[in-house]
Amino acid sequence: MKKIVFKGSGAALITPMHEDGSVNFEVLEEIIEFQIKNKTDAIIICGTTGESATLSDDEKIRIIKFAVENVGGRIPVIAGTGSNNTEHALKMSKKAAELGVDALLVVTPYYNKTSQNGIIEHYTYIADRVELPIILYNVPSRTGVNILPETYLELSKISNIVATKEANGDLSAIAKTISLCGKNLNVYSGNDDQILPILSLGGLGVISVFANICPLKCHAINHKYFNGEQDYARRLFLDSIELMTTLFCDVNPIPVKEAIKQLGFNCGKCRLPLISLSDENKNKLIKSMKKSGLVSIK
Repeated sequence: MKKIVFKGSGAALITPMHEDGSVNFEVLEEIIEFQIKNKTDAIIICGTTGESATLSDDEKIRIIKFAVENVGGRIPVIAGTGSNNTEHALKMSKKAAELGVDALLVVTPYYNKTSQNGIIEHYTYIADRVELPIILYNVPSRTGVNILPETYLELSKISNIVATKEANGDLSAIAKTISLCGKNLNVYSGNDDQILPILSLGGLGVISVFANICPLKCHAINHKYFNGEQDYARRLFLDSIELMTTLFCDVNPIPVKEAIKQLGFNCGKCRLPLISLSDENKNKLIKSMKKSGLVSIK
């Protein structure tokens, strides 16, 4: 059985910015404390929701170091270190390991893309050169690359490839992956609206956008399920579906960053090319948050 990095709700954190677009570490500290206070099971930094595509290597290193130091071992810290350049992904993975993260989140190569054999070679090359647990990240809607169940089977044979964040949206394919890999590959939902279905297939939790604003509820959905209270978990999950969906009324992380502002965190705007939420979608988001009982709870 592969190492379990965490079980439950991993919050894929935003990266708060100052008005000039620089990283706001003061607010990042507030957000980390908010997450831990509300029982988040792991912190994921420098991922899609953290606007990794517009962060420089130096910024990523500073953010990773800051998160590790501020979490202080209370929960696992997982750093996004993926790239469409295998050598660059390895470089960032080694640096994150030096900084003390608990695991790496490594997205599939994007833009230049590759074949299924190329995916295997890409991850094998990285895994052979780092010791930390690796969580694969499959998000074909963004990358144009999809990891097939048979490819997962080959990757699951590598000792430090321990899990995947699966955001392909295809529950049949996810079921086949779990069937093929068994305990050699842990599965986290990469889509909030599939948390419960993936738990029912044997998943270990979620790497979540929703957890940015509802960390305690996201934690409870998972742990109530694990503790045998499936009906309660189902009610919590279904009660959250509308808000989960609304958080994707525009490109992630535009809506969730606005939602975090509504909770009282001065997290700033997204970096270009992402722009602010339209008035129509902002009103939709606020309405959904109010319906879910969310007010300023900082």
